[in-house]
Amino acid sequence: MALDLASPARRRRRLKQRMLRDAVDENLAVMEGVPRARRALRRRRWLGWTGAAAAAVLLAGAIGTFSAAHGRSASPAADVLAPSEPTSAPAASAPAFAAPQAIDPALFRLRVRKVVIDPGHGGSDPGAMTGGVAEKEITLDVARRLASDLSSAGFVATLTRDDDRTLSLQERVAAANAAGGDVFLSIHVNSIPVAVRRGVETYYLGPASDPGTEKLAGAENSGSGYSLADFRRLLAGVYADVRQDESRRFAQAVQGRLFAALRRTNPELEDRGVKKAPFVVLVGTEMPSVLTEVSCISNPEELRLLGEERYRDDIARALAAGVRAYAAARSGDAAARSRAAAR
Repeated sequence: MALDLASPARRRRRLKQRMLRDAVDENLAVMEGVPRARRALRRRRWLGWTGAAAAAVLLAGAIGTFSAAHGRSASPAADVLAPSEPTSAPAASAPAFAAPQAIDPALFRLRVRKVVIDPGHGGSDPGAMTGGVAEKEITLDVARRLASDLSSAGFVATLTRDDDRTLSLQERVAAANAAGGDVFLSIHVNSIPVAVRRGVETYYLGPASDPGTEKLAGAENSGSGYSLADFRRLLAGVYADVRQDESRRFAQAVQGRLFAALRRTNPELEDRGVKKAPFVVLVGTEMPSVLTEVSCISNPEELRLLGEERYRDDIARALAAGVRAYAAARSGDAAARSRAAAR
């Protein structure tokens, strides 16, 4: 019997190569339905050492990818046969599969047809008040004007309340989801402690960006109607799909049209921007949702303007333009986008 005078390291390399070739044979035989013996005979005719080495590299890469995903070594044979063998160079990192990419809903030409409009506050909850004017009255009036404008443009507009009634936030969310709305728009009027400040701002769901926003969210979320046990269910699907990103796009469309329209009449108006906040009505609704503060009732000049029907019409038309712009972007309708931009 001939002695194998090769070094232990060379013997281990040969054994690894033989194991990998056998593994390649097994996989190819299974995939092609060819008996292993026939497969091995055919392989020897054309594969050779160069082909075997290439196949070994491919298999090692596949093993490395699988092992990396499961927290295991990329070379099981090396672990078993040479656990302490030093290496002269660091091993190449195993290839990894890219994470799935989000799909833009615009690719599906999705229609935005049903709009749920939520006039903030109502009934026993007046909202912000200044000089005997209550936020709940302004929001309901603007919401009715907005619904009329959208209906004339071919949308189906639904109000969470169409009179002066008390609704919990949970009831508003339930009404929006039951209506099967494509988008949800909650209308509010801001109140800022510094009376000289005025402006418009629009929120979509996310963590509060500053203490002022956090305080506002806490005030708006009071009397939500939800219990602590509901909290996990409410948050479970928030970041699981594209809803948050779509809400951001919707908020940008609304805020841009609102500021551009109102500054013509109200030149000192501030663009307070698009912000994130954890308002309950944005958490619980199942469609792209925004909450917009259409003016500051605490500012004397804006309070005066809010008392004018023309200014409330301007607010409603601007909100409708934001809805139309977002709807046109989602449908992929270039002509509709042009019409929305022109209005």
